[in-house]
Amino acid sequence: MPSLALSNGAVPSPKDTKKHKSKKEKKENNVDDAQAQQLHDAVSETKKKSSKKRKKLSSDEDEDDQKSETSSELVEPQNDEGLKSKEKKKSKKEKNKKAKLDMDEEEEEEEEVLKKEEDPNAITNFRISEPLRAKLKEKGIESLFPIQAMTFDIILDGSDLVGRARTGQGKTLAFVLPILESLINGPAKAFRKTGFGRAPSVLVLLPTRELASQVYADFEVYGGAMGLSSCCLYGGAPYQTQESKLRRGVDIVVGTPGRVKDHIERENIDLSQLKFRVLDEADEMLRMGFVEDVELILGKVQDVSKVQTLLFSATLPDWVKHISGKFLKPDKKTADLVGNAKMKASTNVRHIVLPCNVSARAQLIPDIIRCYSSGGRTIIFTEKKESASELAGLLPGARALHGDIQQSQREVTLAGFRSGKFMTLVATNVAARGLDINDVQLIIQCEPPRDVEAYIHRSGRTGRAGNTGVAVMLYDPRRSNVSKIERESGVKFEHISAPQPDDIAKAVGGEAAEMITQVSDSVIPAFKSAAEELLNNSGLSAADLLAKALAKAVGFTEIKKRSLLTSMENYVTLLLEIGKPMFTPSFVFGILRRFLPEEQVEAVQGLTLTADGNGAVFDVPAKDLDIYLTGQQKAGNVSLEVLKTLPRLQEREQSRGGRFGGGRGFNDRNGGNRFGRGGGRNGRFGQNDRFSNGRGNFNKGGKRW
Repeated sequence: MPSLALSNGAVPSPKDTKKHKSKKEKKENNVDDAQAQQLHDAVSETKKKSSKKRKKLSSDEDEDDQKSETSSELVEPQNDEGLKSKEKKKSKKEKNKKAKLDMDEEEEEEEEVLKKEEDPNAITNFRISEPLRAKLKEKGIESLFPIQAMTFDIILDGSDLVGRARTGQGKTLAFVLPILESLINGPAKAFRKTGFGRAPSVLVLLPTRELASQVYADFEVYGGAMGLSSCCLYGGAPYQTQESKLRRGVDIVVGTPGRVKDHIERENIDLSQLKFRVLDEADEMLRMGFVEDVELILGKVQDVSKVQTLLFSATLPDWVKHISGKFLKPDKKTADLVGNAKMKASTNVRHIVLPCNVSARAQLIPDIIRCYSSGGRTIIFTEKKESASELAGLLPGARALHGDIQQSQREVTLAGFRSGKFMTLVATNVAARGLDINDVQLIIQCEPPRDVEAYIHRSGRTGRAGNTGVAVMLYDPRRSNVSKIERESGVKFEHISAPQPDDIAKAVGGEAAEMITQVSDSVIPAFKSAAEELLNNSGLSAADLLAKALAKAVGFTEIKKRSLLTSMENYVTLLLEIGKPMFTPSFVFGILRRFLPEEQVEAVQGLTLTADGNGAVFDVPAKDLDIYLTGQQKAGNVSLEVLKTLPRLQEREQSRGGRFGGGRGFNDRNGGNRFGRGGGRNGRFGQNDRFSNGRGNFNKGGKRW
């Protein structure tokens, strides 16, 4: 860092430097403020002048009207001079009207200039033609997002591009808008083919059917406004319909690599006239195994110099860099809104982790939705398709979305979720990428995903387009490594426990009260006598009875307490300390056997060591709490207490296969990816989950091994 020297050669003190910087910053701020004030004053002065002119013109018109009326009352024009006078007055009126219109136009231009000064990303600042600008305004878009503003001129001017931005930042329109402008008004206009049977000018490749459908919908909306036609190619849909569209001729083809490759091999697609090829979510195509298909499709273009290639990706793994070097021109541009910043997940999302064992998920998730969805839509992610179907069947009004569901039904499901027919979607990774659905307020991940990128994209389904959202991830501390996700994604997890009765009442109490107050007063006479009888005979106060009515109004007949560790109902979390470190769960079970009957040791759930190794946390049945607390008195140097907040816990190291598990202590061979029975063979919801048989080993079909 360069040093500051005073004029006499002395080095300034930190205090002098601070004063110098402060004066400089103040001066710069004053200059900026003065410029802004000058602009504001200039516009205000112009408006004042325009207002005065308008008043003067208006008074002239009124005066002319009065004269005209007076003259017509006094004298009827008898000759040509009277007619000429009338024509002069009429001409004067028309001039005044024209002057008014000119002034209105001037004011509009001035306001436009002011808007440009205030918002550099306003759509008026870009080379966007009127039909497209009108369609954007119709959709409520007045200005471009940063990635869109950064890439618009680069793409329109003909450069290849690698674009990188956090999920939910508008990457789709970043290539849709400049491509459309280029085809209609820009460099590609002269080469675009028209007419029946024309070959496509644009090819867009995406990893999933849902994402392809969404990007196709944007091209239909905005391209349709420009007179351009599109088609969407993906598996699970009939070939004939797609072939028919391609034969008639389209300007833009959007599709998944597998189906696009099929059509190329069937000679349904002619890429000889291609002007743009786009790879969106390129890193996900790598993960889904589309490497060979993508390279084959890109390699079908004979003259690369005539094609503009755009690559968009949230992350840049090695294969994406390889594709960029192989298929993009050497002078390609880069637009990177992530850079070396550690935070890769959306900054508009509140990231929460919550400990939960497998069997408690189906009962816990409705309470999480009540507390964190704020009445908006919720997407729940599972690792397996069958888990998604099972959970959707248990949650009221939920629907499942995964690869085993027919494409037509998947489209119906997404349409219903978008329109608000149902508010909870249970999905596998099929919905994790790119889907832009309004008002998704809450994301729930039933377990940590297999890789960090999956977490970034799942949590990115909320907090989109400048909105805020909540992402909750459930985890078993003994099987999961959330610190790795936190470290690599850059998020700072907020560690919480399962919603307790007070949390739930606070979240839904207002909703219940609103439901009661909205009931018409006309029902009071009909139910008043029953209410009075209930009040007299129940032995409860009016407030207590009303509290019950509010609970019932939102579907609660009872609220059970949950443990802090596993989120299981009617369990309590305890902390065991012995005054020295503990290294393995089996050692802790040995300590418990010193002062507890075997039955109580068997009942322990989810035993986990604390992060500092000086304690062990576990759940016990609430009804047996006194047995545990009394038993500790039989053992010396043993402390057992009920926890009100959960301490930081030891986590399992991630195995080499990419799953969260393995590591020290013990190993659950049954897995843990299915709901119910700790991820065992049956994988059913709502069954009692036994993590341990009390001896540091695990049950399999009720037997020790």
